[in-house]
Amino acid sequence: MTKTSNDRKRSWQWIALVGFLVLLVISAACSGGAKPADPGGNADSKAESGQSAPDKPFELSIMTVLHTPELPEDKVLRLIEQKTNTKLKINWVPNAAYEEKVLSSMATNTMPQAIYVGNVAIYNNFKKSLREGQFWEIGPYLEEYPYLRNLDPAVLKNSSVDGKIYGIYQATPLSRQGVIYRKDWADKLGLKRPESIDDLYNMMKAFTEQDPEGDKQKDTIGLADRSDLVYGAFKTVSSYFGTPNNWGEQDGELRPEFMFPAYMETMKFFRKLQSEGLINHDFPVTSKPDHEALFKSGKAGMFIGCICAAPGYQRDMTASMPETVLDVVNRIKGPGGEVGVWSVPGYGNMVLFPKSTVKSEEELKKVLAFFDQLMKPEIYNLLNYGIEGEHYEIVDGQAKVFKDPEKAAINDREVRPLLSLRIGGPDTVDGLVGYADTELAQLTNDSMADNNNILINDPAVAFDSPTRDQSGVQLQQIITDATYRFMMGNLDEAGFQAAIDKWLKDGGGKVIEEINEQYRTTK
Repeated sequence: MTKTSNDRKRSWQWIALVGFLVLLVISAACSGGAKPADPGGNADSKAESGQSAPDKPFELSIMTVLHTPELPEDKVLRLIEQKTNTKLKINWVPNAAYEEKVLSSMATNTMPQAIYVGNVAIYNNFKKSLREGQFWEIGPYLEEYPYLRNLDPAVLKNSSVDGKIYGIYQATPLSRQGVIYRKDWADKLGLKRPESIDDLYNMMKAFTEQDPEGDKQKDTIGLADRSDLVYGAFKTVSSYFGTPNNWGEQDGELRPEFMFPAYMETMKFFRKLQSEGLINHDFPVTSKPDHEALFKSGKAGMFIGCICAAPGYQRDMTASMPETVLDVVNRIKGPGGEVGVWSVPGYGNMVLFPKSTVKSEEELKKVLAFFDQLMKPEIYNLLNYGIEGEHYEIVDGQAKVFKDPEKAAINDREVRPLLSLRIGGPDTVDGLVGYADTELAQLTNDSMADNNNILINDPAVAFDSPTRDQSGVQLQQIITDATYRFMMGNLDEAGFQAAIDKWLKDGGGKVIEEINEQYRTTK
């Protein structure tokens, strides 16, 4: 080979090498510049939070309450994981066992990274641990997130402890309480829409004794209830009798609700229902699923509690009992003609973050970033309604959930359980509004809105009691046991007063002192 040929060959080799290096540099620049967007838009949302999208899903453990008979199927949940770039490990605990599980997790230090406490009453049991620094104070971080910063300051204040914010709240209407009853039964028996406590009693008695089904069998009862003095029927009926909401003023000081005559009158009312067989005899030990099943199966004609359930009950019941017609009532007159209903402080559940499992501030921020995404309208809509076209459609700008039996069953499996994961609420998230596609649904919404005009508020909602934080569970159990024993006919008025005396002696008297120390500063 000649020298010229060798030179030409080396020249082509250098050109090829330079070209390869140029392509390598370009490729490196592309891969090192902008990463591909998350298929669910998570890269954009993380940028909004001032954070870069992680390379792999963030693993997050959560414990929350299960309000449905079965665990949720994964379809919607997997989509939420994809859109938030998260791998979720959720411990779904049935409602009936939730308080016990939460308290057990606290005692054994086996809590997840995020724990939904269940309700306001259970949350109060956490306050001692919050003060002791066992959970992260998250108030200083909320402004760093585009959606968490929209949480209502008033509700955050109501849920704070010593002015510090530890939890992300799950918003609830101030009161969703009322009466759901079988209108078709009432019409058959010539009964009017109930307006008073006497009307409620007369309707329960007729539903029990006058064969509302027309099958010539005495197999129905007036009222279905469960072992829950707050979210069952008791506290709502207690409102109708004029009982204060947790605390009320007496002789210039605050006293717990069970020290008021109206509480005793409520217990006597339930004692009468029990002795006459107008309520399920085992209500002190009946679970929420069994309570709902008793009403939905047509064995009971009245349900007192959250009237928000009425449209769903109507749908489920007409599938097997087409003649079913439900109605709701939110205003029931008390003995003196007054109306009132107990309220919540704007939240019904809280999410807390234990330091035992969230080990660092960096990890906390990742956890908060996930919950920030739950308030993003797209994710919020998934939790509330599911996937558009599969679980709901848009009608007049609102989410209309599919109601035919097959699709409704899919919704119950894939979407309804996820409602327990929601945070914030309609006032803080620009999400879809549910479509009221029936007269009952519209009446239910209107009735819950009307409750805002007759609220019985808790005057001590923002007050703390170290003694209650330490001994509240044991103290409440004294009153709970005595209340059920009285209603079942196993305790008289003197016996109930003895339970109050024990409550006072075991720490309740100190609770009253601590609450009133703060109450006096507000007068």
